[in-house]
Amino acid sequence: MIKTSKGTQSDIPGILALQEKNLFRNLSEEELKKGFVTTPFTVEQLQELIDLNGVFVAKNEDEKVIAYAFAGSWKYFEQWEIFNYMVSRFPLINFRDQEITTENSFQYGPICIDENYRGRGIINQIFEEMRLELVKRYPISVTFINQVNVISKEAHTRKLGWEIIDEFEFNNNHYISLGLDMTKSVL
Repeated sequence: MIKTSKGTQSDIPGILALQEKNLFRNLSEEELKKGFVTTPFTVEQLQELIDLNGVFVAKNEDEKVIAYAFAGSWKYFEQWEIFNYMVSRFPLINFRDQEITTENSFQYGPICIDENYRGRGIINQIFEEMRLELVKRYPISVTFINQVNVISKEAHTRKLGWEIIDEFEFNNNHYISLGLDMTKSVL
């Protein structure tokens, strides 16, 4: 039985181990086709995000972290330049005829699911756990996906209903931005 919950400080070693296994710079070209995470988080960054109620985990029967999802304010994510660039594009885009701002939206991601547990609906479970917490503050979620990460794009658009709202280039990579109505369940 897979259980999802808010992350705690005791989950950090499991999160870091899963991150390391799936970080793009640690994968071969063949492994990259199965999905990857782009942004590495440090212990300190995870501790802060946990304190802000922005870490969500899925665990197996043995209490091993098999998935994580992160979410937070644009203020938290401004420590990475790509997010500042995304925010600078907000005046150029909208979501379902709504203006996107740093007050009515938050950054979701990364999400990572252990390869042995993919395709079992865990993305919906962990995302719903996160959605129920963040919808209290934000009606819109925004994220980005590297265009070469086709498996992530498909999972988000087909399984969760994310809508592509923008395309941009950053550091010689091509990305899509996606938006999601946080008031709708993904289960």
